[in-house]
Amino acid sequence: MLIGLLTAVAASICYGTGSVLQAVGSRKSARREAAATGQVTVHGGPSLSSTAQAAMTWEFIVGTVLDFVGFGLGALAARLLPLFLSQTVISANLVITAVLSVKLLGIRLTRVEWTSIAVVCSALVLLASAAGAEGSGHTPITTHWWLLAISLLLMAGGTVLVRMLGARAAILAGLLSGLGFGALGVGVRVLNGIDPFALAALLTDPALYAILVAGIGGMYLHTVALQIGSVNGATAALVVGETVLPGMIGVWWLGDASRPGFAWLAVTGFVLAVTGAVAVAWFGAPQNAGKDVPAPTDTPTQNPTLAQNRAS
Repeated sequence: MLIGLLTAVAASICYGTGSVLQAVGSRKSARREAAATGQVTVHGGPSLSSTAQAAMTWEFIVGTVLDFVGFGLGALAARLLPLFLSQTVISANLVITAVLSVKLLGIRLTRVEWTSIAVVCSALVLLASAAGAEGSGHTPITTHWWLLAISLLLMAGGTVLVRMLGARAAILAGLLSGLGFGALGVGVRVLNGIDPFALAALLTDPALYAILVAGIGGMYLHTVALQIGSVNGATAALVVGETVLPGMIGVWWLGDASRPGFAWLAVTGFVLAVTGAVAVAWFGAPQNAGKDVPAPTDTPTQNPTLAQNRAS
């Protein structure tokens, strides 16, 4: 249990730091393109080229490396802890994101946001105290096919919907990316061919490809969310997506459980964690959207009003 908790905490730190660095790169890229060309989608969202350019900034590259490290640590935590605990601890990257946003993005968090973050931290303590042993993770192969199909539907359909909504889709993109990461956590938990290792079983398991689809799709949607909305709001929506459903699936289908007599404490901690994350999304997005990164000054043709309109 202790090794699993330390692994989940390390994954949370990697994800939180990576999110802020990706936000810096994403916002710089989106605003530079808007200032230089004025090219966005017809709905006001970021163009495909700005999303590609965001991935080429050094901040985004370092953030992505941290995400991969966080993924590896998170995958290990998902095998060592109940999903309702591992996913919730990993989702505490919201706290890291918020604190670093103050320093690197110049965001001023309100008292409500700080209170919400404190609620999330307190809830994690309750969850860790109440968590019991993780379930076996053994499921019929048909469940793995369903996981792949749902992952494809969420990532492909969600991408189309987000691009249609444009600048209004920041929270939705964050939520969908969270659902993708949640599906990834479930896939890691049920993946065949890991213990004991069997390459043939691993490569023929649909859960492996669900992990790839959900992980890549989740990263793309998170990038879009960071471009068009508040980094804290997008991350909070991601927290809800990657925590609620995986936690419920872990309890209902994978055999995860709390310590005997501590179910009420686990439920309380889980609800408080999700409520705190939603509060950060609700109160953080309106004030901070479009204000996370100052418009770059190295573009001679920059129009401040245009840049502000494109980013909001």
